[in-house]
Amino acid sequence: MFKTYILGVILGIAGAISAVVFLPVVDQARENSVVKVAPNGGITESFHINIPIDRVASGSATTAIPEGLEWPEELASTRADIYKIRNVHDEVIGVGSRVTVQDEQQGNAIEWVLHFPARGSVYAAMQARQEDGSRTGVLRAGTREFSETLGRLTERYVQTEPEEGERRGRIELQSFLTRQRDES
Repeated sequence: MFKTYILGVILGIAGAISAVVFLPVVDQARENSVVKVAPNGGITESFHINIPIDRVASGSATTAIPEGLEWPEELASTRADIYKIRNVHDEVIGVGSRVTVQDEQQGNAIEWVLHFPARGSVYAAMQARQEDGSRTGVLRAGTREFSETLGRLTERYVQTEPEEGERRGRIELQSFLTRQRDES
């Protein structure tokens, strides 16, 4: 009986080690970055968000997705959205949050935070909408891969064919990373 018990323990340990080695718990794939070299230096990278498919959550004082999301009264002029971020190959590569504060005197203030799990995060504050409907913002901060980078982020909304009265479109984001931050 004792020999059977010892044999069972040894086979159990060998089976557990084999499972850990040959059956990984998480097989997290990292999508390759699709960047282009800019003519005067730096790199550009394009992302997009399909509306409404890529909206994860949305909140404001009047509406909230998912239903039941409570919105504080103090943030009555604020809207926050969380989206899936896709690369040019339409693969989901991260998440982004867009916060809009409506101010009648100064216009809308918009801030983006893009998080790419294998690369880091980027924070950009957007300026007023331009004549062509796009916005440009300056990268204010970043983590990991983006911690030493300067640049800008451009946002543009493109309307697509509405389906059954539902608003459909695409938010296109393009980053332009120029150089490393100076340590001095």
